[in-house]
Amino acid sequence: MKETMLLTLIGALMAAGSLGAANDPRVEKAITETMEAMAKATISKDVATLNSIYGETLMYSHSSGMTQTKAAVLKAFEGPNINESMTFSDSSIRIYGDVALFKGICDFRNGPPGAITDNHLNILWVLVKNSRGPFGWQIVSRQTTRVAEPTPGRAAAPPAGSAAPAPR
Repeated sequence: MKETMLLTLIGALMAAGSLGAANDPRVEKAITETMEAMAKATISKDVATLNSIYGETLMYSHSSGMTQTKAAVLKAFEGPNINESMTFSDSSIRIYGDVALFKGICDFRNGPPGAITDNHLNILWVLVKNSRGPFGWQIVSRQTTRVAEPTPGRAAAPPAGSAAPAPR
């Protein structure tokens, strides 16, 4: 957790010097390719590819509160869980030198055989420039928050800090 906060702080400090600068499209493409390769390797349980995409100091923080190291994440692929799909939406990339933040919604369909679940997640991935990654970047941290789906027939809650509509 401390390393995640430190990387986020470093990224924020680096951003102070480059606010308003546009991302280099080639770097953004390499980061997107890294994320797509990670999703594909997750679905196919391709541990060799994941080993190159994840940095040695990976900290994987789940929405349940559990945090895993790289070794624990890779070992979990030996289990019976099935990873059917992993898609990203509402994604944004912020690049601060050799640190990048990939933020967005991740819909992940997975679970044990016979009990597959749909997970709608808000995820922040932290990547660092590293030649050991297949596209020159490695994932070093992930922080996940479960996104509540609105109940059918009921409007979603207003964003935090906004006023709720007045009753009619």
